[in-house]
Amino acid sequence: MGYHDLHCMNQPASPFSKQQLLPQEETLEILKQKGELFIGIPKEQQYQEKRICLTPDAVNAITAHGHRVLIESGAGEGANFSDLEYTKAGAEITRDTKKVFSCPLILKVEPPTLSEIDLINPQTIIISALQIKTQNKNFFEVMAKKRLTAIAFEYIRDEDGNYPAVRSLSEIAGISSILIASELMATTSKGNGLMFGNISGVPPVEVVIIGAGTVGEFAARSALGLGANIKVFDNSITKLRDLQTRLNRTIYTSTIQPKNLLKSLKRCDVAIGAARGKDRSPIVVSSTMVESMKKGAVIIDVSIDTGGCFETSEVTSHNKPIIEKFGVIHYGVPNIPSRYPRTSSISISNIFTPYLLKIGEDGGLEHSLRFDKGLRNGLYMYHGILTNKSVGEWFSLNYSDINFLIF
Repeated sequence: MGYHDLHCMNQPASPFSKQQLLPQEETLEILKQKGELFIGIPKEQQYQEKRICLTPDAVNAITAHGHRVLIESGAGEGANFSDLEYTKAGAEITRDTKKVFSCPLILKVEPPTLSEIDLINPQTIIISALQIKTQNKNFFEVMAKKRLTAIAFEYIRDEDGNYPAVRSLSEIAGISSILIASELMATTSKGNGLMFGNISGVPPVEVVIIGAGTVGEFAARSALGLGANIKVFDNSITKLRDLQTRLNRTIYTSTIQPKNLLKSLKRCDVAIGAARGKDRSPIVVSSTMVESMKKGAVIIDVSIDTGGCFETSEVTSHNKPIIEKFGVIHYGVPNIPSRYPRTSSISISNIFTPYLLKIGEDGGLEHSLRFDKGLRNGLYMYHGILTNKSVGEWFSLNYSDINFLIF
């Protein structure tokens, strides 16, 4: 062993990181590979939309990684996040809407309107909801002209093949449905004066839940937590079985048979509609069935945004949320999660943040799309080329398989 080796052995660990010891050319190479994102968050203009895609904490995490975030003044106010909180978190605030829309990456909750697309620069990337049922052919044609790349967050899948954004908003909608029902049953809301909660000596509130998906599961959890008796109906035995497993208790479950359902609806105090169909929700409860329900009973139709599963349901708004038919209170506000904008914003933000950091790490969206199949699933437009099969078929538009466009 020579002097040099001994000398090395006695040397303390280098105070420099491996990164710092790299020659400058290599350092520049590494910096070049990591993409710096410039994200714009406009204020939502949609009626009663109070959510925002990123919380100040998320902005803090993103700017700490060297990315820029430009937020339109007041964008977080609906969810009780002030401009000051965003500034402290490292965001830039502007009153200039056009400036926000000129960012190369735009984050929105609601899909952009045609006038908003007008403000967007060609080749911009936009991540938002798509809400296919509310769109028309023109929307996609205008986006294609601008050669935009667009990702719908409701189509993004995680490693397990689930849709995280849909799931978390469905969890909120399921819990909300029971909270709303408990408010509506109070006599101050013209309800029947019953209260959730297992009060000694008082029969529990009877709740019927139609649909055993995520909304149904979280409505069931909340109702059980408040001491109600629940009955869950769904045509999928597997879903009903899974629900029992997840709730870890035996509950009344049944497939949707009109006779059984009618019997339960006649006795229930609250009915929750959480059934989903392929295009629109199936109408499971007819007008005659509603007529036979108790006076003062409450219907919360969570699937109203895809048509509703009660024949008597009508779309209502947060300002005038209920209508009465056959003495039964109907609640038909679409987009229930926007009733709790702060919780919903945190929930959406938790989904967005890791993806944005990953896109930055990968050196831009192109690379992320190449490696992340779940994110690729959310893509519906790539440089103006439609890549989503269901959108193409729905609106009779030509579409291309994204796997042929990205190598």
